[in-house]
Amino acid sequence: MTLFTLKPAAAAALIGLTFTGLSSNAWAGIQDYEFQLVESEIKQGSEAEIAVRLVDKRSGKAVPDAVIFAQRVDMAPDGMEMMAAPIEALPSVEPGIYRFKAQISMAGGWRLSLGAKVQGETETLENKLEFKAIP
Repeated sequence: MTLFTLKPAAAAALIGLTFTGLSSNAWAGIQDYEFQLVESEIKQGSEAEIAVRLVDKRSGKAVPDAVIFAQRVDMAPDGMEMMAAPIEALPSVEPGIYRFKAQISMAGGWRLSLGAKVQGETETLENKLEFKAIP
C-alpha cells in the first residue's frame, strides 16, 4: 500500500470514530453514575425523609427514570449493622431525585444502601451513602 491509499482509509476511520463519539452513551458505563445525598443530616423520626440525587458524573446532570429495586437503611456507621429500619420509596417530585421514608428511631450514623438500574446500562448501580440522624 502506498501512503496515498492510506490517507482515505485513515480519514474514513476518523469519521467513523467521530460519529460513534457523538452518541452520549457510547462510552458510558455504570461507574459514570452515582447517588448523592441531597442532605447529609436527616431529622430522626418515624417518617424521616431521605432524598438522593442520581448523577451522571461526566456531565453533573441528574438522571431521571432509574428503577430502584433494592433499598436498605441501617446503623452500620455506628457499628450496628443489624439495626435496620423499615424504608419505602416515595413518589419523585423532581426528575433525578429519589425520595424514601424511613423509621429512623435514634440519632447517630446511618447508611442508605441502594441498588438501581439506569436506563441504557446493562450493569447494576450499587451505592452506600452515610448520613447523620439528628434529634
